[in-house]
Amino acid sequence: MRIGELADRAGTTTRALRYYESRGLLPARRDGSGNRSYDEEDLRLLLEIRQLQDFGFELEETRPFVECLRSGHEEGDDCPASLDVYRRKLEQLDALIGRLTGVREEIAGRLARSALLHPPATGTAPLCELTTPMED
Repeated sequence: MRIGELADRAGTTTRALRYYESRGLLPARRDGSGNRSYDEEDLRLLLEIRQLQDFGFELEETRPFVECLRSGHEEGDDCPASLDVYRRKLEQLDALIGRLTGVREEIAGRLARSALLHPPATGTAPLCELTTPMED
């Protein structure tokens, strides 16, 4: 298949495919007319790359998964190098979740303290000092 068809089937752009090719993640095959030529296996590689990027993986982090598929494995995560990437990504996610949990707790605490100091008047919504009340 040609580059446009591959891009359409994978939900990406031809520019992205050329970039992946320049990074060695997709093959750089040409047909007799000099056009880029791809097959179903290339689509499979591309879908693996796209899914991992949707999960937040950097492009270079997808390389072990692509190499695993190219070496004949059924899944891109059947190889030790891919599992190492998963482990590193989980560590990063756990650290991020920890930071976000801390930020959430801080904001919730500030909101609770503010609500105690400045309870809203009953029956009316609080107004910001920078706005004027709306006319009915």
